Amino acid sequence: MPSILLIEDDDLFREVVAAALIERGYPVTQAANGEKGVKLFRAQPTDLVITDIVMPDQEGLATVAELRRDYPALGIIAMSGGSARDPALYLKLAGAFGANRTLQKPFALPVLLAAIEEVLAVTGKIKPAP
Repeated sequence: MPSILLIEDDDLFREVVAAALIERGYPVTQAANGEKGVKLFRAQPTDLVITDIVMPDQEGLATVAELRRDYPALGIIAMSGGSARDPALYLKLAGAFGANRTLQKPFALPVLLAAIEEVLAVTGKIKPAP
């Protein structure tokens, strides 16, 4: 099963999403911000990165840009609730910085699972469903 790095500063949200993915068989590693996430990825690469955009220390746009620059074939999903900011703008920018797919929070688990399968299929990590 393809491995996933989940980068999210909201501990509860990160734990819930990680538990749901692990329950479905995905090996998941976790980081609380982009800086830690990139370091963890460099030490232990995964098949897919799912990253929040608005985070402390290193936000998601810089994380997406750095990972895309250094790992052009990596699958990346960016997500944002945007809080007081405009999530649609952040998601559009994440796509421009290299995210394969973007998701606006909150989203249903089936939406996330479909996005994961879509990105893994595009990057050749799994075969697309018929």
